[in-house]
Amino acid sequence: MSLVRRAVPEDAGEVLRLRQIMLDSVFSAGSSTEWHAESLPTVRRRLADRDGGFVAFVVDHPERPGALAALAAGTIDYRIGGKDNPHGRVGYVFSVATDPDARRRGYARACMEALLDWFREQDARQVDLNASAQAEPLYASLGFVRKPDPSMRLQLGNA
Repeated sequence: MSLVRRAVPEDAGEVLRLRQIMLDSVFSAGSSTEWHAESLPTVRRRLADRDGGFVAFVVDHPERPGALAALAAGTIDYRIGGKDNPHGRVGYVFSVATDPDARRRGYARACMEALLDWFREQDARQVDLNASAQAEPLYASLGFVRKPDPSMRLQLGNA
């Protein structure tokens, strides 16, 4: 039996906690968590929507009942098709995290493998992600390669 399961709405608080761990490791440790309360209802609703193009795969923490040890979350986006992806379905991995006291046990890899299987089931022909230097070896071992990225971003609304 797999340790990995699809997250449910009751996991929303823990999903946000693990996302914060990921954000702190990539950006600045100890950043604000004030946004969690506002985000929580949306995360619950999205986890409840089994057909909404958003999914999170998790591993329950083996030593802390009710806590999660690891998370891999992603979405399916539509882009106008092209030669290598005629239907335009693109997966995007945006949050992979492991609780610090549960690292080096293969949990993030197991969650990523479940997420990649889900992308395949959804007929996504490519999967994109942004990798920290710390996580790059995991992604490379799963077949991801660096690409030149001309991305730009415009922040709309309140930051």
